[in-house]
Amino acid sequence: MSDLAPSLSTPLERLPGVGTSRAQRLRPLELVTVRDALVHFPRDYKDFSGAHAFADLLEGEHASLAGEVVDIRSRPTAGGRNMLTVLVQGEGGSLRAVWFNMPFMAKKFAVGMRLVLAGVPRRSGAAWEMMHPEVRFCVAGEESRGEWLAVYPLADGVRQSDVRLAVQAALDHAANIAPEAFPEEWLAAKQLLPIGEALREIHLPTSLERMEAARRRFIYQELFMLQLALRLHRSQQQDRRAAPVMTVDARIDGRIRARFPFEFTASQRAVSAEIVADLGKSEPMNRLLQGDVGSGKTAVAIYAMLAAAACGHQAAIMAPTELLARQHHATLGRLLAGSRLQIELLVGGQPAAKRRKALERIATGESQIVVGTQALVSGGTAFKSLGLVVIDEQHRFGVIQRAVLQKGESEPHTLVMTATPIPRTIAHAIYGDLDQSTLQGEPPGRQPVLTYRVAAAQIDSWWDHVRKKLREGRQAYVVVPSVEESARGLASVRSAYEELANGRLEAFRLGLVHGRLSSAEKQGVMEAFRKREIDALVCTSVIEVGIDVPNATLMTILDAESFGLSQLHQLRGRVARGPVQGICGAITESAEGAHPRVDAFVATTDGFALANEDLRLRGPGELVGTRQSGRLDLYLADLGKHPEVVAEARRDALDLFHRDPTLADATLSRLKKLVVDRWGETLGLGDVG
Repeated sequence: MSDLAPSLSTPLERLPGVGTSRAQRLRPLELVTVRDALVHFPRDYKDFSGAHAFADLLEGEHASLAGEVVDIRSRPTAGGRNMLTVLVQGEGGSLRAVWFNMPFMAKKFAVGMRLVLAGVPRRSGAAWEMMHPEVRFCVAGEESRGEWLAVYPLADGVRQSDVRLAVQAALDHAANIAPEAFPEEWLAAKQLLPIGEALREIHLPTSLERMEAARRRFIYQELFMLQLALRLHRSQQQDRRAAPVMTVDARIDGRIRARFPFEFTASQRAVSAEIVADLGKSEPMNRLLQGDVGSGKTAVAIYAMLAAAACGHQAAIMAPTELLARQHHATLGRLLAGSRLQIELLVGGQPAAKRRKALERIATGESQIVVGTQALVSGGTAFKSLGLVVIDEQHRFGVIQRAVLQKGESEPHTLVMTATPIPRTIAHAIYGDLDQSTLQGEPPGRQPVLTYRVAAAQIDSWWDHVRKKLREGRQAYVVVPSVEESARGLASVRSAYEELANGRLEAFRLGLVHGRLSSAEKQGVMEAFRKREIDALVCTSVIEVGIDVPNATLMTILDAESFGLSQLHQLRGRVARGPVQGICGAITESAEGAHPRVDAFVATTDGFALANEDLRLRGPGELVGTRQSGRLDLYLADLGKHPEVVAEARRDALDLFHRDPTLADATLSRLKKLVVDRWGETLGLGDVG
């Protein structure tokens, strides 16, 4: 028994049985302290219940069998390896357990011993066998690990046994002192296991029911704490500074609407009214605007920006790419032709002198509308009277970046646009600090894109159709997955360009655009495409977002199976920009059914249905763009698999926040500290604690 004082910050190497060498092996998993080990939750469990019957065994499917050892044999093989065979007799049959080069295992077994084997059975002649199964000994005096064995996330060079030993040592050392987030009455009301009990049951479950209860407790806790942190962040932003009150009356509304060459849809009018109501308050607007591809989000955002300018304040829109920023700038320029409003472009590739003059015009208020990329927040940008920030985020700016953007001397209203539709549970979890508006339907005259899967036998017919439409005066995109040749054999943009220019499309004018071109080169190609000086644009997914060329109604996606589902939907949106119906062909090498993403893409043009399917197929990681938007660092919760817990945690967090906005109740002091410890640095919650 160690005399080491229990502490969550104790280094793992100091725990009995872990030691320095094993602790070093655990470092790739960022397991350094006892706390790290306790929250390194299992990704799965192996069934050690022994509940499977021999009659139910299926080759290749995991099973656990209870039985008695009837024979033990250890012998060398022809290849010089040691082979240990243990024959286990159970109710209804027998099974051979086999281990290679593990002679020490023989000492663990004895004839007559009761045990449970867990592994993947296979047929060997008329008999069943398992290669290197896990074992639970049921004999008095031997180790008993319970009915479920934890399987942990690993890294290169780290073994399951290393993690299991470290977690066991951490539980023995400090499970009893882990801080409890919830008051006792909360645990009782929500039927949650206490923290110490939950830690033991999630790592060393005594039953399936107890394991699920432990997982539910931690899933609920982290979603609840995230929702509470987002609410506290929003409250602080609203309390810290008042936003400018901007009154948009009927006269201003009419003047802005007259600038658009089309009538707003009923949904656009409704969402615009929600934004106008927010702008009329001193409480800063924090609103998420989402809708399917082509639903008219950009028009609503421009309406909001013009409303801010009409009320004497500046508005800024931040786009994720320079290409999209320049397109927003051009769109605003066309809409405001003849207006006295000055539009400023601020992007990273500008010459220093040009940027300096742009910053001066922004600082003096001469420029009322500013369009830019992350250059807007890279330092040196000072607004005279910033009233509205529009973040066209595409999941590239997340909670963390929004918190940074909203820091400053003034507190502008904030509108966040997301072009990829988000399932409701994801939207609530990731954007819990924002009010939400959703655009329904499409502007009048828009037609759904006809989408086809083009198999190898149909490729010639597809290109015949493309050439026919090009001769009729239409334009086309040919989208390629990568700039360079890939190890997976995917087409490269340059090789595709050369093959098409010297083959299927040699009679037409081709353009080439990809992410490695300079900003000026990309802009020049896109401008030529808009002017119809290029018939077909061979490109990477750099054109995924916001590119608006109404005459381009054809799209061919090469190696379509290599793209994500939401990315395919975004790409297809480029040929849904005008009154002529768009046509999209997804070329795949594989047979139908081999790539469910492509099948789903072809089956529907409903972006919200595709978002839910993407969530089902891939989970939420790529939907929320963890690499781009700052990791959520949820230890256990899966936003797609636990929608009911997301909803419950959000509901409970909002209820608690409304009852006690500063968490002043003494019984909530531990909860407040844990929220600040976990999310304070990310969301700027330091002063809450």
